[in-house]
Amino acid sequence: MSELIAAIDIGTNSFHLVVARLAADSGFEVVTTQKEVVRLGSGSGDMKVLAPDAIDRGIAALTRMTEVAESLGADVHAVATSAVREAENRAEFLDRARNEAGIQVEVISGFEEARLIHLGLLKALPVFDQRLMGFDIGGGSTELVVGLGSDLLAARSFRLGAIRLTERFFPGGVVEDADDVERCRHFVRQTLAGVEIEFVGHRPQILLASSGTAGTLAAMACASAGSVPTNLNGTTVSKSQLAELVALIIATKPGKRAKLPGLDERRADIIVGGAILAEQIVELSGLDGFTFSSFALREGVLLDRMPGAAADHLDDLRRTNVVRLSRTLDPDADHAQHCTKLALQLFDRTDDLHGCGPYERELLEMAGLLHNVGLFLSHSGHHKHSYYVIRNSEQLTGFNDNEIELIAQIARYHRKSHPSKNHEAYMALSKQDQHSVKVLAGILRIAIGLDRRHRASVASVRVLANDGLTIEPVPLDPDEDLSIEVHAANERVSLLSAALAQPVRISVPSVISPAAP
Repeated sequence: MSELIAAIDIGTNSFHLVVARLAADSGFEVVTTQKEVVRLGSGSGDMKVLAPDAIDRGIAALTRMTEVAESLGADVHAVATSAVREAENRAEFLDRARNEAGIQVEVISGFEEARLIHLGLLKALPVFDQRLMGFDIGGGSTELVVGLGSDLLAARSFRLGAIRLTERFFPGGVVEDADDVERCRHFVRQTLAGVEIEFVGHRPQILLASSGTAGTLAAMACASAGSVPTNLNGTTVSKSQLAELVALIIATKPGKRAKLPGLDERRADIIVGGAILAEQIVELSGLDGFTFSSFALREGVLLDRMPGAAADHLDDLRRTNVVRLSRTLDPDADHAQHCTKLALQLFDRTDDLHGCGPYERELLEMAGLLHNVGLFLSHSGHHKHSYYVIRNSEQLTGFNDNEIELIAQIARYHRKSHPSKNHEAYMALSKQDQHSVKVLAGILRIAIGLDRRHRASVASVRVLANDGLTIEPVPLDPDEDLSIEVHAANERVSLLSAALAQPVRISVPSVISPAAP
C-alpha cells in the first residue's frame, strides 16, 4: 500500500478530493485538496435520473481529481452518495468513471455514509469523550449520527438536502412568500419527527455539523461578527445567530444573496433550503446551536481505509497532530519536549498567581512543543516563522481558529520582543486572551532558558513565593553546574514578571535534594 492515500467524495452538489500521507500513529497529514461544484443531481422529489450534461461534468471532474491523486502516487478510493445512489441510470455513470476516469467508484448506503461522517467528525474536533450528535447536509441527502467515542449509537440518512429542498419549495432560490418557508419547515419537521426519540433520547452534549451548508453558515456568522478566520473548524453558530442568518437569507433576493458576507456565491441559489434544514435540526437537538467540523465524509473514508484501528487514536488527536508537526519541522524536537515539561511544571506550581486553568495549560503544552518549528525556514527571526507555520498549517486538526491563533502567538513570543500595542494580531485578541499569551509565553521563555545547552540538565523546578517569585532549578545530576541555565533563564524573566506584576528570579538552591517529579 502506498504511503499516500486519496479519497474522492462524489456528492450531489460537489466533488471533493483529499490526498493524505499516512503517519506512523495511524493518523494522516493532508497533502492536497480539491473541490469542484458539479451539480450532479437535481430534482425536488426522487433523483431518479442523472442528466447527460451532469454525467459529463461529473466524469470530467472525476478524471481531473484522479489524475491529481495518481500523479502523487496515491491509492485512490472514490465513494458516491445520494445522487448516484438513487439514480436509475447510475450504471452509466459508474461505467464511464471506470472506463474514462480509470476509477472504480463505490456507491455507499446512507447508513455507511453516516458512519464515515462520524469518523470524520471525531478526527476534526476533540469530542471523543463527549456524547455527540452530528449532521451533514448534502445536496440530496442529510445524515444524522449520535456517537460516544468510536461507538456509533445511531445513524440515519434522509432524503433531505439543500438542492432537493430548494428545488421543491424555492425553485431557482426564489422565496415567493412566507407560506413557502413555513411549508418547507413543516416538511422537514415531519420528516425528522420519527427519529427524535432515537437521537435526542441519547441526550447529546454537543451538536456538530459538517460540509458545505454548515460551513457557509459558519462563515456568515463569523462575517456578521466582523471576523474572517482562516480556519472555520470549531466555529460555533448559536441558535440565535442561526435564526438571524436564516431570516437574512430568506429576506434577500436571489440576485443580491451572493453578495451577503461569508456566503459562497456558488451556493447562493441553494442556501435557502439548506439553512432552513440546519435550523430545524438544531431545533430538534434541543442544543443551543452547532459547532462546525471541517472534516466530513472524505476524511472518514481516509480513516476507514487506513491499516490498523485508526479510531483508537482519535481521542488524542490534538496532541498527536502537534507532536507530528514538531517532529517534522523542529531539528531538535527533544529539546522542545523537555522545555515543555519544565513549562508545565512552572504553570502548575504558580497556578495561584496566574489565574489560568486547564484550557490554558493545554495551549502552553502545544505552543511549547511547536515553538521552534520556524527553524525549518531559518534561525533568524524563527519565532516569527513559528507563528506563520502554526497559523497556516493544515496538520493541526482538532483545534479551532482561535486556539490555533493563541498557540501561534505563545510560540511567537517565546523570544525577542514582548507583546505590544504595535502588534496587530495580539491587539485583536480579547483582554483575557492577551493576559494568557503574556503569562504562557513568559513561562515558556523561562523554561527554554532552563535548557539553554539542550542537555536536559534541569530535571524539575521548585517555586517559592517570597518577596516575589523565586524559581529554583533542580539538576538531574547533583554535581551538575547549572550556572549557564540560571543565567539564561534570568535573562528571560521580564515578560512573566510584567504579566504577574511582581519580581521573578531564578536561583540555584543552596541544598540540592532529589529532583521533584
